[in-house]
Amino acid sequence: MINGVIAVHKEPGMTSHDVVAKLRKIFKTKQIGHTGTLDPEVSGVLPICIGQATRISEYIMEMPKQYEGQMVLGISTTTEDFTGEPIEVRKVEKDALTPKKIESVSQSFIGEIEQIPPMYSSVKVQGKRLYELAREGKVIDRKPRQVTIYDLKLKSLELEIEYPTVDFQVTCSKGTYIRTLCVDLGKKLGYPAHMSKLIRTSSGSFTIDNAYTLQEIEELVDNNQIGEVITPMAEALPYLEKMELTNEDIHNKIYNGQKISLANPSKKAGLIKIVDSNNRLVALYETSINSLFIKPKKVFKPVEE
Repeated sequence: MINGVIAVHKEPGMTSHDVVAKLRKIFKTKQIGHTGTLDPEVSGVLPICIGQATRISEYIMEMPKQYEGQMVLGISTTTEDFTGEPIEVRKVEKDALTPKKIESVSQSFIGEIEQIPPMYSSVKVQGKRLYELAREGKVIDRKPRQVTIYDLKLKSLELEIEYPTVDFQVTCSKGTYIRTLCVDLGKKLGYPAHMSKLIRTSSGSFTIDNAYTLQEIEELVDNNQIGEVITPMAEALPYLEKMELTNEDIHNKIYNGQKISLANPSKKAGLIKIVDSNNRLVALYETSINSLFIKPKKVFKPVEE
């Protein structure tokens, strides 16, 4: 049984659920889940959890994501991206925008910001997805959400055309809508805008360079080489503090759900990953500030060799 994470290079035209459905057939198991959706027309890295790793997907989702995209100024759309119908079209005046001005405005978005989820999104309101309401022609009030933009770099600018384009790279927290970021950027520059391209280049420690297409994964499975590209559960959570225990302590304490004592009071609250001598994830334990004990959050069953 495989217990780990694989980075899938999702191709345009597929939903994240499509990817999971195909992988369930390839791996012949239902115990597969993704770590946050990508819009159908967006390509890029989609970490997929297999086996017991499905129980750590929520922690993988907490890690920052990086995208490369393009914004078009002068045109807004119903979906805030290139898939929608134009709403407002306004020619950008010559010399109205300069690289310095765009750079200054883009930097003002770094840090914690509020976003209003787009109507064409999977956010649920009163049990219904927003995109379902949007397709019915309804527009409802949405509560703003707080997200974090860690970094926003301008890659290239094309300002001499009728509808200027801005290519960028952004690192952000989970739940960030890049198309909404483009719209808000445009508003601050004084023009309608939409997102015309997007690819996710990394999600946590998983990058586009170590991602595999569904076809490549199927070939690896057929050739019994899939184990070579699966990331072990402990390595999939590199940001968590690690504690290695002996097999005796693991069997007598961890598998019995006992607390673990610390030599010194904990200086911070959070999760600690418990591993065995082979760096296999055994459990996730919680700690609190000034505590001399850590207590179990999730314990993973022993894997038969």
